[in-house]
Amino acid sequence: MDFFSRIKNIFNNKEKRVENLISFLIILVITLIFINKILKGDEKKAKVDYTNESGVELALDNDEINVSYNEFEMKLENILTKINGVGKVSVLLTYSESSTVVPIYNISQSTSTTEEKDTSGGTRTITSEDNKKDVITDSSSNIVTEKQIMPKIEGAIITAEGAKDANIKSNIIVAVEAVTGLANHKIQVFEMGGD
Repeated sequence: MDFFSRIKNIFNNKEKRVENLISFLIILVITLIFINKILKGDEKKAKVDYTNESGVELALDNDEINVSYNEFEMKLENILTKINGVGKVSVLLTYSESSTVVPIYNISQSTSTTEEKDTSGGTRTITSEDNKKDVITDSSSNIVTEKQIMPKIEGAIITAEGAKDANIKSNIIVAVEAVTGLANHKIQVFEMGGD
């Protein structure tokens, strides 16, 4: 008997139909939770720095910003060393500004209208509006982010062992241009000197 026939027989049993259905649903829910945890993985969350009661300043920890910049430079170094004839490489990228985190907000608005009558028969209407904007956090008090805006790369300096050769130097510039979007005049390539 195959798997689907067994399941069909379980649900055809009129005496235990409800029990079997509940058991099946519980197993299904547990399986979905387990799959969700596996697929979700660990995500880094940005941190919140409160500046005052009315404003919230959001910022990544300086170490986290430096890690993301350094990771990009290291990936670029790694790929450049694989170009034929380049040899050892060192990359320095300059950025126009720091990274920006865009949080998800819970926005609530309410409006109330009050009508007052004075003793001489006049009527005055008062309308008050209340707007509230709160940053959404998860169970660990980390903010939930919509996106992180990486800064614009402004320039690149690359030192490479093989940069003495004009063709290799040109290949390095083309590769850096492709990955960063920089114009070639903002990419400077130099021959790596001795230590």
